Amino acid sequence: MQENHLFEYAVIRVVPQVEREEFLNVGVILFCPKLKFLQCLCAVDEERLCSFSSRVDIADLKGHLHSFGEICRGSKTAGPIAQLDMASRFRWLTATRSTVVQSSKVHPGLCIDPAETLEKLYRQLVL
Repeated sequence: MQENHLFEYAVIRVVPQVEREEFLNVGVILFCPKLKFLQCLCAVDEERLCSFSSRVDIADLKGHLHSFGEICRGSKTAGPIAQLDMASRFRWLTATRSTVVQSSKVHPGLCIDPAETLEKLYRQLVL
């Protein structure tokens, strides 16, 4: 029998006008400490985002989302945050902020395969 592992996840959101608190889900980040797993999946539906708000610089947004992935991977070129331990990187990425790219509150769960769970959450919450 396969063992369930505790994981935490948050939804990555674009908030074009922070003062309005309206958002569009663009990704999911998942952390499973026991399996040393920290990854995110992101995609920007440009047509949907532009119909939602014309104030977002798509290229800039894609750069920020790319940085999320690089920090998850611990890339040497992603700056000092990417060099922190995995738990610290997850906490930094999911910290509350008042910017165009934000994350939801962190939610817990149990999974057997974190990559499969990330894909499932991505399909349910973003696509």
